[in-house]
Amino acid sequence: MGLFGTFSYSDGRWSTGRPTAVPFLIVDVHDSGFATVDYRRADASGGRFYLRYEPRFYFDDADAADPVDAPAEAEGFAGWVREATGTAMDPADALGLLASPAGAPPVDEVVELTVERMIALAGLPALEWPTDPHAYAG
Repeated sequence: MGLFGTFSYSDGRWSTGRPTAVPFLIVDVHDSGFATVDYRRADASGGRFYLRYEPRFYFDDADAADPVDAPAEAEGFAGWVREATGTAMDPADALGLLASPAGAPPVDEVVELTVERMIALAGLPALEWPTDPHAYAG
């Protein structure tokens, strides 16, 4: 069994609780297989995308989640990164992280690796993963 956990970035730090300010980023890891990423900007705009697999492919259920407009989410996330961290992120780099809208197999063996790449590109501080993979299950 893989890691289950929800991690929030706001006010310049990571936590396992809800975000404390806007802008914020929430990364919800599901069994190390995929992650749901929600981001909100100061003006309350934001979006959602997935890393590694979209739930509809991971669960082989078309109703598990709506398809993601990957280019639009890559643009939106790059904007969030500029606002939240001051880091210039190329939307093409963000797009390379997102789960394939066609369900193509992911590059990384576990989603934590993709999350780490996303964090580094965004200029965020490293996320400290729990040593007990069930510590943040919820």
